[in-house]
Amino acid sequence: MSNKNHWETLYETKQHNQVSWFQEHAELSLKFIRDTGVGTDAHILDVGGGASVLVDDLLDAGYHNLSVLDISAAALRAAKARLGATASRVHWIEADITQLELPEASIDVWHDRAVFHFLTNPQDRQRYVQTVQHAVKPGGHVIIATFAEDGPLKCSGLDIVRYRPETLHHEFGAGFELLKSQNEHHHTPSGADQSFIYCYCRR
Repeated sequence: MSNKNHWETLYETKQHNQVSWFQEHAELSLKFIRDTGVGTDAHILDVGGGASVLVDDLLDAGYHNLSVLDISAAALRAAKARLGATASRVHWIEADITQLELPEASIDVWHDRAVFHFLTNPQDRQRYVQTVQHAVKPGGHVIIATFAEDGPLKCSGLDIVRYRPETLHHEFGAGFELLKSQNEHHHTPSGADQSFIYCYCRR
C-alpha cells in the first residue's frame, strides 16, 4: 500500500477524534506559535494538519493567513466539514510534503506535529529540510513535534524515528537556531500516553 493510500484508508475508516494524535485543542502548538511574536497576518503553514483542530484554534485566536497541508484528501475533507463556511478562509493543500515545491520565502511559521517522525528514509528527511529552507522566510520560525526518545516505536502501524532536541536540530543543521524545546505527554483517545518533544527553531 502506498503512503497516500495508507492515510486515505485511515481517515476514511476512523473519525477524526478517534486517531491517536487527536487533541481537543492544540494548546502547546498554539502557545509556541504565539510565542514567536508574529502578527495575525503572518503566513502559517500546518504540515500534516489534516483533521487537526489547530486551524480552528488559530482562527479563533485571530490569525487569518493560514494554510493546511496533508497527504490525505479525506483528512482535509473532515477539517473542512467541521469548519463549515469558515473553511473558505483557509488555503488547503493536498500533497506529500517530501514531493512538493512551495513558493520561495513564503512562510512565516512552519508547524508540524507528528509528520517528521514518519520520515524513516534519510532522503525523505533531506527533501523535507530542503523544502523548509526554500519556503520559510529568513528569520522565520519552524516548530516541529515528534515522538520523544521514550515515545512509541510505531504509529498507525508505521515505523517512526524518535528524537531528542539535539538530534532533531541536527537534522535541520546550522542554518536553524534551536531556541526552545519542550516535552509533552499526550493522552490518546484510547487512554494511552505518548511522549512528544517540541522543538522551536528560527531560520
